[in-house]
Amino acid sequence: MTDLPKTEKTFFDKLKRGLFMTHTEIIEKVKESMTPDLPIDKSAIDGLEEGLLGADIGAELTTRLVDRMEERVRNEKISSMDRLTQVLREETRALIPARKPSSIDLGQAKPFVILVVGVNGTGKTTTIAKLASRWKNEGRSVILGAADTFRAAAIEQLQMWADRVGVPMVKHKAGSDPAAVAHDTVTAAKSRNADVVLIDTAGRLHNKSHLMQELSKVRRVIEKELPGAPHETLLVLDGTTGQNGVSQAAAFLEAASVTGIVVTKLDGTAKGGVILSIMRQFDIPVKFVGVGESAEDLIPFDPGAYVDTLFE
Repeated sequence: MTDLPKTEKTFFDKLKRGLFMTHTEIIEKVKESMTPDLPIDKSAIDGLEEGLLGADIGAELTTRLVDRMEERVRNEKISSMDRLTQVLREETRALIPARKPSSIDLGQAKPFVILVVGVNGTGKTTTIAKLASRWKNEGRSVILGAADTFRAAAIEQLQMWADRVGVPMVKHKAGSDPAAVAHDTVTAAKSRNADVVLIDTAGRLHNKSHLMQELSKVRRVIEKELPGAPHETLLVLDGTTGQNGVSQAAAFLEAASVTGIVVTKLDGTAKGGVILSIMRQFDIPVKFVGVGESAEDLIPFDPGAYVDTLFE
């Protein structure tokens, strides 16, 4: 990593900072369990298992990893921490479907419509603001749609971010039809020749059938107004919720035709191992991770860099 370009160094630095606690949880547990100058034994493997579970990697994936690591340690008589972490990276990659970084190609359509879904409190609204800021700074025109009409506070919060970023927003009063807001947002984007549309949606999961009906209606209205849209549906998950995030992902994948995932709040305190569970269980790419408060801290996700950073 010594010869990386500045932008790539910055990416690794941010990812490293965001995964600090996850990395520490795993690696320190192993180090604590190792006996210096002796081959790695059962206690070190137990430490690895404890660390993986503590990092929210999940029971199923942890069991598979530990079984494979035990076999490699036994067959290769591994005795050093460096070799152990190298093997851990190899075995993790072997268990995770091969994934390349998956970006969003805004050039595919104009306006490019993105539906943003997720449970309330995951950082959905701030993610929309960060994406809007990113693309505005690239010289693109962005418009927001406040289709989370279930809560007046959600509309107010998105308006605050729209004002702060300096982009227009379409809204109706609280309690109005979310599909009508989505329709008016896409119509406004077409008339203004906007490049990108970001539409917020309600994040309640207590009644999944209602959520599915609402999101289906929003999608149908958008499609009718602009064939082929929405071009992306991003699911925002809170990295601090661990395996609950996996359950949320399953529910929204069923309800919302999700095309990409954003994992937020990887600010050094979250247990970011949950991303491994998401990558293993769902055939949906993680597109961005949030590693801090500023717009620059929402970074495109690189699966290979993530595994390397996790087990460095």
